[in-house]
Amino acid sequence: MSTLISTENTRPISSYLFKRSKVRLIGLLALPMFWIVGVYIVSLFLLLITAFWLVDPFTSLVRPGFTLDNFISIFTVQAYLATSLRTLLIALAVTALCILFAVPLGIYMAKIARPWVRNLLAVAITLPLWAGYLVKLIAMRLVFSEQGFFNWAMAPLGIRGPGCSIPILILTLTYLWFPYMALPVFTAIRQIPTNLFDASSDLGAKGFFTIYRVVLPLIVPAIIAGSVFTFSLSLGDYLAARFTGGKTQMIGSIIASNINLNPPVAAAFSMVPIAFVVIYLVVARRTGSLERM
Repeated sequence: MSTLISTENTRPISSYLFKRSKVRLIGLLALPMFWIVGVYIVSLFLLLITAFWLVDPFTSLVRPGFTLDNFISIFTVQAYLATSLRTLLIALAVTALCILFAVPLGIYMAKIARPWVRNLLAVAITLPLWAGYLVKLIAMRLVFSEQGFFNWAMAPLGIRGPGCSIPILILTLTYLWFPYMALPVFTAIRQIPTNLFDASSDLGAKGFFTIYRVVLPLIVPAIIAGSVFTFSLSLGDYLAARFTGGKTQMIGSIIASNINLNPPVAAAFSMVPIAFVVIYLVVARRTGSLERM
């Protein structure tokens, strides 16, 4: 009896937590909830509040207040509206290219390639994640700029690339974010039973028909998961446009140029990519894709 009492006295905290499951749950979730609510949500809330503030036209100082002019300017200023639409189209193009590359590559890696080839391709796909962000941008610029390696190599054939422009920007963003699409798609295809491919072949289905009717419906959740990353990361990027897009402006470019000159406009414009992502998720949910994730 005395042994039990002494044991409980030496471990008062563990005994207290053992008897109170709610306290254990609070202790488990305290740190992540502090991060989600105290840092992430509060910072977004403060950003939204700043978007309604005013800038003194004489001193250029920001002062608390309420105005919708910052949001109205997004739709009335032609440059802002054009930049928003351009960024949206670029993000959609990057996502479409990532899907177009990831599906056939995932099928080959998961069902056809030998183990050593699969491992080699896995290293090649994840290689962009190993290098620093700026290192990858500088590498793409050195390859595709006007005086870059691509034009130098193609000069004997009379071929010149577009230089730093929107096509190269889309290619750069695809290069940056492709692993976030390829990895979930590969994992999803690898989990598809091989007998489904065999059954489709026995029924006379060709390769592309099998991909369309068998593979794609099963990997839609993985595509949606990957596209959330490729789409949102492309929307928020602006350094890629600065290094490889030439004079191309994206939403991040407008935010960066106004962060010191007009912080409320920058805060209002920051809501645009968030709105695009929310709309994208709503559309994905209405199609039923999110329920299958």
